[in-house]
Amino acid sequence: MNTRPVIETSSNPVALSASFNQDASCFAVGLDTGFCIFNSEPCQLRVSRDFNAGIAAVQMLGKANFIALIGGGKQPKFPQNKVIIWDDAKQKVAIQLPVLTTVRGVRLSRTHIAVALQNSVRVYKFQSPPELWAVFETADNPLGLCCLTAKTLAFPGRTPGQVQLVELSTGNVSIIPAHGSSLRAIDISHDGEVLATASETGTLVRVFATSNCAKIAELRRGVDHATIYSLAIAPSGQLLAVTSDKSTLHIFDIPHPTKPPRSAAANGSQRLTSMGGGGVGSPVVTDVDSSQKWGILGRIPLLPRVFSDIYSFASAHFEIGEEPLYGSSTPLNSEATFRPPKGIIGWTSDHSLVVIGAGRDGRWEKFIIAEGEDGRRYCVRDGWKRYLGAT
Repeated sequence: MNTRPVIETSSNPVALSASFNQDASCFAVGLDTGFCIFNSEPCQLRVSRDFNAGIAAVQMLGKANFIALIGGGKQPKFPQNKVIIWDDAKQKVAIQLPVLTTVRGVRLSRTHIAVALQNSVRVYKFQSPPELWAVFETADNPLGLCCLTAKTLAFPGRTPGQVQLVELSTGNVSIIPAHGSSLRAIDISHDGEVLATASETGTLVRVFATSNCAKIAELRRGVDHATIYSLAIAPSGQLLAVTSDKSTLHIFDIPHPTKPPRSAAANGSQRLTSMGGGGVGSPVVTDVDSSQKWGILGRIPLLPRVFSDIYSFASAHFEIGEEPLYGSSTPLNSEATFRPPKGIIGWTSDHSLVVIGAGRDGRWEKFIIAEGEDGRRYCVRDGWKRYLGAT
């Protein structure tokens, strides 16, 4: 019997973070050795930069050559209280934005740079040298939550659970009391018309019209507490995807304030999970008509609201993996150790989305939304790949 210990031969880097660009055509990965950029469909390496030092977060500006970097890992490449705008065409630093505290997150548009700190968001004009445009106070924001479009900026308010919406052309600020507890995830549609939010409770997702801050939908992910990993609104602004630590991807219909409602499926909806394996999965029906999950119970007035809430029309399993805690000085949360982010969603079209996760088992999974012969919609995994190491 061979009793010799296994020798660890893998030298694959650890993915500290992963994020999509604005249209989810690419995703960027911060590594403990540098960063990489991949095409989303198909999942193929596009750019690899080895710094021999850690990058905690990478944020792309479409497919432009300017990329925002935050140093991190055990040996950070850059100070963690500084945002680096990297010109990949010239492979050098183009802009440096030093701040007084640890950077939690950064977002780019063609006109602005938004830097999220623990208790504030600093907004700069995207120019050289950069010009500080505004500073907004926030509640504790260890995740660096911030959304930036061409017209709108969204981030946590001064009170936990609130969202601040800033109109970039005028500087006008609107406050949305979205939740009673701290925000866990936010997203704005491509056209800037729809805002989705989830709190640390993780049971409800709320949807708002940015034009008047009115709540236009309230969606129930589930009954049990969950940690929301990601929210993402589809290109049309009429579908919403949610992932959580339950290892489940949920898909919802949502209203759009300026578009007609999507036609409902003729015979209701199905809730489906994908099969395992590396190829096209086969859907398995686990619940019928989840938009009216409880049937006649949902029409009885005095029963708890959980019986009448709106549920996802489809769901699928995605892989989380058993990632170890990494000891690190990475600034993206307040703990000395962290788990690499999982379940990050990017819609490549209204019928296709990609879910990625960081860590040693960096994983890309594609899901499609299709309609059966009976008119019912379902979600199924259409392939997967480990983007770090062997596939």
